[in-house]
Amino acid sequence: MFQRTSFCALILFLLLFGRGWGLGSAAAEKLAATPPMGWNSWDAYGLTIDESDYRANTTVLAGLKQYGWDYSVIDEGWYMQDPFAGTVASRKYVWDANGLLIPVTNRFPSAANGAGFKPLADWVHAQGLKFGIHVVRGIPRGVVDQNLPIAGSSFHAADAADKDAPCPWDEGNWGVRDNEAGQAYYDSMMKLYASWGLDYIKVDCISDHPYRITEIRQIAEAIKKTGRPILLSLSPGPTQLEHAAEVAKYAQMWRISDDHWDVWSAPHKPGEGEFPFAVRDAFDRLAEWAPYVKPGAWPDEDMLPEGALMPHPGWGDPRQSRYTQDEQRTEFTLWVISRSPLILGTNLTELDDFTRSLITNKDALEINQHAIEGGQGLMPIKDGKTDSFPQRYWYARTRAHQYLAVFNLQDRATTSDLPWLVFHLTEKPHAIFDIWNQKHIPRAKTLHVELAPHGCALFSVE
Repeated sequence: MFQRTSFCALILFLLLFGRGWGLGSAAAEKLAATPPMGWNSWDAYGLTIDESDYRANTTVLAGLKQYGWDYSVIDEGWYMQDPFAGTVASRKYVWDANGLLIPVTNRFPSAANGAGFKPLADWVHAQGLKFGIHVVRGIPRGVVDQNLPIAGSSFHAADAADKDAPCPWDEGNWGVRDNEAGQAYYDSMMKLYASWGLDYIKVDCISDHPYRITEIRQIAEAIKKTGRPILLSLSPGPTQLEHAAEVAKYAQMWRISDDHWDVWSAPHKPGEGEFPFAVRDAFDRLAEWAPYVKPGAWPDEDMLPEGALMPHPGWGDPRQSRYTQDEQRTEFTLWVISRSPLILGTNLTELDDFTRSLITNKDALEINQHAIEGGQGLMPIKDGKTDSFPQRYWYARTRAHQYLAVFNLQDRATTSDLPWLVFHLTEKPHAIFDIWNQKHIPRAKTLHVELAPHGCALFSVE
């Protein structure tokens, strides 16, 4: 009796106090339990980010950590000696003796003497933030030409390379075979990157055009073997709905559209794809994916190309975002209430007051981070059919509050009186709080909303 009682007491003690000793903390904390928030270099720097610019942006991000912004991600190009060159060969990829991409020291001097990104990751962690990088799936073609050995195995690059599965829009890599050598290559990659202190890896050319489930699985397995909690983000989109369960099994984020940029609408001809993906098109796409949103698995509508997109954006000329303020607020509100990951694309060193006001609004961020239910609201019915005017209605619930958003997709201002039923509320008077305008609105039988062209409103129910 004494032994059993003592054992139970010990188990209870470990459950209550084990965290203080680091016992079981990794298992207890789900990776990406809430939508990831952070910053990525692509929209402002394209291939050209260097250590000085990265540190400057990360320093600003550290000042936003209190609002939840914590991932600082270096996008494509960190292994290129000359990112401005026009061809892969002239960009001069750099890899180690085992064919693994490493940061170029002419742009990332702290990586000298084989240190890799560890000194930079350590600095990021000292700011209370998390460190991330981007890679294109596969194995560099030059590594295969040299047939370099794969670390920790008896295999060589040629054993792992799948020359029938290159990335069709990036000539840097061959695909990786679904065999022991291919797994060994990804194992060696993730072991090295985990040793640097990696927290987030965005893998490109893998979730669509083409969809490479074999390599997704290999990378996820390689991450698992490291023992380090590294978030796996898949790109580009549109990931197909039929793959929803599969990608959620292996990744924490996956893109549901092609690259999203600062355009309200962008008509595409059949067969031409959906680049650039516009805000106008994101409403229906996010609504399709809403049933698949859950802790640890986040359909990703891509980065937020807001504020200063300079000095070398991944698409187009250096610029202040093309959005009007109403369009920018609409984009941010839609990402918030749909619980998409929030990854900033702006140059944080040139953060303007309006963008700052959006990304530091605690009420809006509360929705994104703590909603437990949500989706597109009901479309109003008129004369027995759904109204055709282009508005969208979204709702979300946290444990404490219900939130409502109304979006005007038209090119003209609109005025609406909406029944509460649209937002799955009871048909009785409700009082609300206007989040963006910070004002209380008395009880009313309907929701009265006046919106600018491409504008939105966001409310909490009181």
